[in-house]
Amino acid sequence: MIPDDKLRAQLPHTLQQLDLPGLGELYRGKVRDNYSRGDRIVMVTTDRISAFDHVLGTIPFKGEVLSRLTAFWFDKVKDIAPTHIVEVPDPSVMVVKRAKALPIEIVIRGYVTGSLWRDYQAGKADYGISWPAGLRKDQRFDQPIITPSTKAEYGKHDEPIGEAEILKQGLVTPDVWKEATAVARRLFQRGQEWARTRGLILVDTKYEMGIADGKLVVIDEIHTPDSSRYWVADGYEERFARGEDQEMLDKENIRQWLIKEHGFSGHGTPPPLTDDVRVMLARKYVEVFEKLTGETFASEVGSVAARIERNLRATGHLA
Repeated sequence: MIPDDKLRAQLPHTLQQLDLPGLGELYRGKVRDNYSRGDRIVMVTTDRISAFDHVLGTIPFKGEVLSRLTAFWFDKVKDIAPTHIVEVPDPSVMVVKRAKALPIEIVIRGYVTGSLWRDYQAGKADYGISWPAGLRKDQRFDQPIITPSTKAEYGKHDEPIGEAEILKQGLVTPDVWKEATAVARRLFQRGQEWARTRGLILVDTKYEMGIADGKLVVIDEIHTPDSSRYWVADGYEERFARGEDQEMLDKENIRQWLIKEHGFSGHGTPPPLTDDVRVMLARKYVEVFEKLTGETFASEVGSVAARIERNLRATGHLA
């Protein structure tokens, strides 16, 4: 496990954004800086952290963890569905094939927790689903449930939406929707099975998909601690029985810090992240990386931007 002093040493070198116009046309999202040219996109995963639709700051080594985990998972699910990955020229960068993204995120949940639990408690959980009464926080569903959401641009909120409304609005054709949700279920099953062998529970996740060359492909990221919720499996039942919080290795740690310590859940200006919180979250991300991959996370302290530029030049993506 990477020592905390190394995480702290990386704090001033985190990647806030990458400005390399020579890579192509830039689209900057909450976490990724995407440079497109022709049918290729250079997808740079920065160290930015967002929660409740606000970019909060940066986390040491976060972009590298997300990008390396996505490449790991893309390889592990390639028999289930094609992905858009072409090449990995840097630990924080993937070159991918351009795809026309579906305007819907497919969120699939194995447990009632997080935002779904908050909505369920408030009587606001919809999605066209008849929720059973008496659910308890962190309770496992008999079968995973899909709760889609719209894909909002940065600064706007993703909105829950049910399958019937998706089809009624014509956001996705019935055939594509049927295929996409079937793929999502197979991906989630594969993810849960692998996580279980690593002492983890893959609680829920979101998938983004698109169409490339007339085929449905998985895009963006997959089964990362940004897009997924992971719990430590050991002690889950005991914590659930006592009504205690689960041991989390994902972005929910930062959401809970915002809610519990600052009463912030998206309205107004978010509080600044302390260095202690940035290091805490970096530690969680590295831990889940090591548990899932079985590898020891190793990366040098120093400028992420300089390393990426160096590697992109060496691989011919930047003149």
